[in-house]
Amino acid sequence: LRDNRIELVRASWHELSISVSDVSLSDEGQYTCSLFTMPVKTSKAFLTVLGVPEKPQITGFTSPVMEGERMQLTCKTSGSKPAADIRWFKNDKEVKDVKYLKEEDAVRKTFTVSSTLDFLADRSDDGAVVSCRVDHESLNSTPQIAMQVLEIHYTPLVKIISSNSWPEEGQSIILTCESKGKPVPEPVLWTKDGGELPDPERMVVNGRVLSISFLNKTDNGTYRCEAKNPIGRNSTEYVLIVHDVFNTLLPTTVIPSLTTATVTTNVALTASTTTAATATSIRDPNALAGQTGPDHALIGGIVAVVVFVTLCSIILLGRYLARHKGTYLTNEAKGAEDAPDADTAIINAEGSQVNAEEKKEYFI
Repeated sequence: LRDNRIELVRASWHELSISVSDVSLSDEGQYTCSLFTMPVKTSKAFLTVLGVPEKPQITGFTSPVMEGERMQLTCKTSGSKPAADIRWFKNDKEVKDVKYLKEEDAVRKTFTVSSTLDFLADRSDDGAVVSCRVDHESLNSTPQIAMQVLEIHYTPLVKIISSNSWPEEGQSIILTCESKGKPVPEPVLWTKDGGELPDPERMVVNGRVLSISFLNKTDNGTYRCEAKNPIGRNSTEYVLIVHDVFNTLLPTTVIPSLTTATVTTNVALTASTTTAATATSIRDPNALAGQTGPDHALIGGIVAVVVFVTLCSIILLGRYLARHKGTYLTNEAKGAEDAPDADTAIINAEGSQVNAEEKKEYFI
């Protein structure tokens, strides 16, 4: 061998070793070692030279990319022998659906390998790292990698978050408008029922936050938050319903109470009658001292008892008056039924009284 890159390392009667420096693809081939004895002995060996792939490059990316556009990224490497293998990853997750192309260089007996990744740009891809990895046996398990960070522009995504899930009258509520887009959206716009906010004193906007104090029924309606950037605009709505104040009553136990009613009737012969009815409610001493608030069942019972007692008193009073009035008229008429005039009736009545007294005295 007449090459300065080839050196004899060891020579003995049983071993001959050479070294080749700066190996190139042209060094590949069959090497023969001959031992000049009688007869001559030879040994042959085939040297295979691996072509190390060049560092891969990713092409086809233009920044920024609008959401919905189709992207075609191509990873290419040359000089591999045998052909290298190319794999795609997105955020360390391998992408399988790719195109693979292998071309052989007839002169150098090496291969140029390319792979194409085709997909639609989505907002979830913004900031994602796309990597192209080249694997080859000459790299000693240390693959060559090319990376590309994606930049996707998209319209804002808007969402309203409420601080109060059950707003009541007199309370306050804070509505936060979260907007995410690229480029960053401009300050949001708040509207109510398609127009401006009706009460700026109670409805205060601070950046993306809408605060409404002292809620009332007039605040009911649809609140819209709108955000925009150079790509486009988007909005979302929140329907506010102000509820009545909810009073929470402690559970109560109804305990029957003793009720007494006293009826007093005074009757005079002059037909003037005075009736008084009083109802006194005596609370059960066993009732809980901690109960507060009106007991509607107890009040209804007391009213019913009072009405019943009053009706009974009126009925008894009527019957009593009817009886005494009849007796009075009967006594008034004695001795006057056969009298021709009023004077005679009075004399007969007095006479009847005298006779009654005489009769009473005679009987005694």
